Formats: sequence, C-alpha cells, structure tokens
Amino acid sequence: MRRALRAMVITAGVLALLAVIVVAAWVFIVNNVEQPNYQIVRADGAIEVRDYPRLVVAEVSRKGKRWEAVNAGFRPLANYIFARERGGDTISMTAPVTQTASGKIAMTAPVTQERAAGDVATWTVRFIMPSKYALADLPWPAGSDVRLSEIPARRVAAIRFSGVATDELVAGKEVELMQWVAAQGLAAEGPPTYAYYNDPWTPGFLRRNEIIIGVE
Repeated sequence: MRRALRAMVITAGVLALLAVIVVAAWVFIVNNVEQPNYQIVRADGAIEVRDYPRLVVAEVSRKGKRWEAVNAGFRPLANYIFARERGGDTISMTAPVTQTASGKIAMTAPVTQERAAGDVATWTVRFIMPSKYALADLPWPAGSDVRLSEIPARRVAAIRFSGVATDELVAGKEVELMQWVAAQGLAAEGPPTYAYYNDPWTPGFLRRNEIIIGVE
C-alpha cells in the first residue's frame, strides 16, 4: 500500500513537472515571436497610448460572433503563411492575431454594455506579416479569400489584460478603455481591434489580450 502510494505521488510529481515545462516552453515561444515594434507615448497602468508603424497584413473576412469569426479566420490565414495552398516559402508566425468589426458605427463615449463584443458582425481577421516584408515582397495568396494589405502608421490607445477573452470580459475592458480615452480628452477613431497573443490552450492567467482603438 505504501509503495503504491509512493508511486502515485511520484507520478503526480512528474506530471506536474511536465506541465510546468510545457507551459514554460510555450510562454518562451510566444514571447519570442516577432511582434509589432510600437513606441509607447504614454502609460497609465494597463492602458497605453502607442504609435504603430506601417503594418503589412494578411486578412480574411468572416461573419458571426467574435470568437466564432476569429476561429473561422485562423485556418485560411495559417494555410497562407505555411504555404499549404500556394507556392513559395513559408512565412514566420507573428503575434498578435487581430480582428476588427467592419460595418459598425464608429466608437463614441461612453460605451454601454449593450454594444457587446460578441455581437454578430462581419469581422476582418488579420495576421501581421514580419517587418522584413514589404507588400510587394509577399507571395500572392492562392485564391481570393486571403487578401494582402497595409495598415498606415497610426496612434492608438490600448488596454492589456489577461484571462480567457469571454464576451463579458472583453465588453468590460472595452468600456474601461473608452472611459479612459474620453477622460483624457482624446477622440476615438473607428471600431476597436481585438488582439490575441496566445493559442486557446494557454492557461487564462498566462494569456495576453488587448483592445486597441485609434485616437487622433
């Protein structure tokens, strides 16, 4: 009995150690992929005003609720960067994956909870291309679903938060960001962008999520 209990304790310890190693390895991988090289203009706790350079992106459009749309958009974008349906070299993965609702009314302050982040909409889901690529350098997508485009340099306000990005959490953080923007006398431009830096298997407390809104 004692021997069996000791074996169970050792097994549990080994499994726990493996879990820690896997999580640490994934965190290392995520933190070492290329991310946009923005400049922080101002920081206030979890909120920053940032200047982003011009970004080259691959994007698709999907209809549905927020999380359904980002899941549906991920596969064709992954097929593009990993050259599964086109010729040419693969493209390195970057972070974050972003999505922006199109056809929605421009943001105003204050924002109410009725304007939930999970509302059905048409979403633009984007992979940001590595900074070494100009638009003309990228291989052309195989088909019309994936588009290549540029996002001009811009100034934004962003709020960073951890956890599983449920509709309730995202809606609350969006309200918090917009209230801060209004309190600073800034004018918000366009719909918010939701940014996800981790895969769905990353524990919530290790995830990095952001809501980003353009400001004048």
